[in-house]
Amino acid sequence: MSEEEQPTKIMFVMRKPPHGSIYAYEGLEVILISAAYEQDVSVMFMGDGVLALKKGQDTTELGIKGFAKTYGVLEGYDIEKIYVDKLSLEERGLTEDDLVIDVEVLEPAKINEMMNEQHVLMPF
Repeated sequence: MSEEEQPTKIMFVMRKPPHGSIYAYEGLEVILISAAYEQDVSVMFMGDGVLALKKGQDTTELGIKGFAKTYGVLEGYDIEKIYVDKLSLEERGLTEDDLVIDVEVLEPAKINEMMNEQHVLMPF
């Protein structure tokens, strides 16, 4: 990529709970694929999407394999811009210590500002 070309800023907005649909898992796969194409990728967890990062998920009774720990590979794909909505955490009784990866917790005003800076918002 030349100096003149800037990578596309893509923010993945993870809003769905981790189980009961394929949104969270498919979103994670698309995030990893996008990173391989040298895009400026960031991930925002909000609403029930914050539950995808919760430590200690036991999916045995659901009959599916848990994938929360897979978010740990994002850093290996140079995805370091991982954000969580503060209000979503609080509404679910969670703190940063309850999450499987390190994140930056943001206030709603900052989230709106960051979303406006993106070229593409990809909701999952």
